[in-house]
Amino acid sequence: MLRRNAPKFTPMTKATDTARLRAGMRIYCIGDIHGRADLLAHLQKRIAADLERRPNRESLIVCLGDYIDRGPQSAQVLDLLTGTMPTRLFALRGNHETMMLDFLSDARALDMWRRLGGMETLVSYGIDVSDVAMGAGYEEARQTLLSKLPERHLNLLKNMRLSLEVDDYFFCHAGVRPGIALEAQSEMDLTTIRHDFLGSDEDFGKIVIHGHTPVAEPEIKKNRINIDTGAFASGRLTCLVIEPTGFFFLPEETE
Repeated sequence: MLRRNAPKFTPMTKATDTARLRAGMRIYCIGDIHGRADLLAHLQKRIAADLERRPNRESLIVCLGDYIDRGPQSAQVLDLLTGTMPTRLFALRGNHETMMLDFLSDARALDMWRRLGGMETLVSYGIDVSDVAMGAGYEEARQTLLSKLPERHLNLLKNMRLSLEVDDYFFCHAGVRPGIALEAQSEMDLTTIRHDFLGSDEDFGKIVIHGHTPVAEPEIKKNRINIDTGAFASGRLTCLVIEPTGFFFLPEETE
């Protein structure tokens, strides 16, 4: 993440200098949160301060998915996302939200989910995972989670969209399948694709903004921008700000 005292626009690369956003629009795009409610709460304040200092006609926040698992505060992250945000929110679905929904429907899904961070999510809801850690008590854990899960959390999970298009930008969790039109992308690819997408220099028709694959610094390519900076482990939750005149990464502190 770029740390600066005040917002400065990143020089547009040859890849992105043709991407356009309508006049008066601003998009705050947030990478994978993974149970770091502390980082999200701090980022909400930074976005609110930026909006206060630089008001504009239309703003929205786009979160790229993977709000839960791995970090210690998954339930608290969903609390923040279903609470008051600085501006309109679009919360996209990541593969970890899909795993949680699968478990809520079928306890057997916990066999995979617990290995990929689901244990931390269950603990964040106050659930004893001692049996789950031994590969047992899956149905009991499912029923307990259903009883503890606030309705607003469940509604958020169920109603998440897989992608969002705004002018020349396409937002999704993981990426897109090369050779397939954006409107025909599968849920599996939008939430899990890696190598075929990351290694492609294909013009997708729009700049794809994504997360899912952690990088040490935001990755700017000619056809995509990756803003997953591994927040749960690195403590760095990246926010890409897109405006009609360019884009920048929201600095750690705003003036």
